[in-house]
Amino acid sequence: MNVIDASALAKFVLKEEGWREVIPFLKRAESVDHALKEVANAIWKARRSGFIGDEDASKKFEALLALTSENVELVDESDLLPVAFGLALARGITVYDALYVSLAKRDGLPLVTSDEAQGKVARGLGVRVILV
Repeated sequence: MNVIDASALAKFVLKEEGWREVIPFLKRAESVDHALKEVANAIWKARRSGFIGDEDASKKFEALLALTSENVELVDESDLLPVAFGLALARGITVYDALYVSLAKRDGLPLVTSDEAQGKVARGLGVRVILV
């Protein structure tokens, strides 16, 4: 099991370069519930930018919902927020990124991410990081 962040989920759902690297980490994963909103926003952004059309955006959103209901357990981030906020202030990363790091640290799981800065902070806290 591992923690997967929105950058890795979005890479997979949007089929960005390297998206196949994410597949092995989707079988048993957890993420903060905010990831659903972050990835939905990435799909919206891809549509707004003209990279995908309306129909493709809808299919990708449906795929995201299926993925998070079948493979990725969404964890309520409320309990993580105080630690994540302190981590964000201390380490200079966003609260969003700090939520994933906090979850991985709390549960003793590797963090799967495409965000190198977030990965660096996680490594500094003793979290195993898998960059995809």
